[in-house]
Amino acid sequence: MLLDMETLFSDAQAVTATAASTNVIHTAAGKLKEIAFGQPMPLLVQVVNDFATCTSVKVGVQTATDEAFTSPVTLAETAAIPVASLKAGYKFPINFMPKGNLGYTRLYYTVAGSNATAGKITAGFVAAHDNSFQDM
Repeated sequence: MLLDMETLFSDAQAVTATAASTNVIHTAAGKLKEIAFGQPMPLLVQVVNDFATCTSVKVGVQTATDEAFTSPVTLAETAAIPVASLKAGYKFPINFMPKGNLGYTRLYYTVAGSNATAGKITAGFVAAHDNSFQDM
């Protein structure tokens, strides 16, 4: 899997409490903001360090017209994934960038139950997916 620093939302980001991804990607400017038409843009959201002590984590793809995300819009969101599944290598079931981009994009991690004492995620756009997804 090839990752590019310019298209990473999270680079082994510790997700111990509900939070936005470390990075915001300015996905489009001007009149042409939609990037999810034609060939789908593959998105990888993968656990790189086992989660512990929380109940579950869900991931949302958010967009906004400004980098501060004054009025974020959630384009897609996973179900709550139980901590027992959140082991290194687990890939969240958001495979492609959804339609509806407003110019800036980030991921939003929602931790349920108590805060996690461990757990890291790497996420970003990739050139292509391998075929090892748990959920399609």
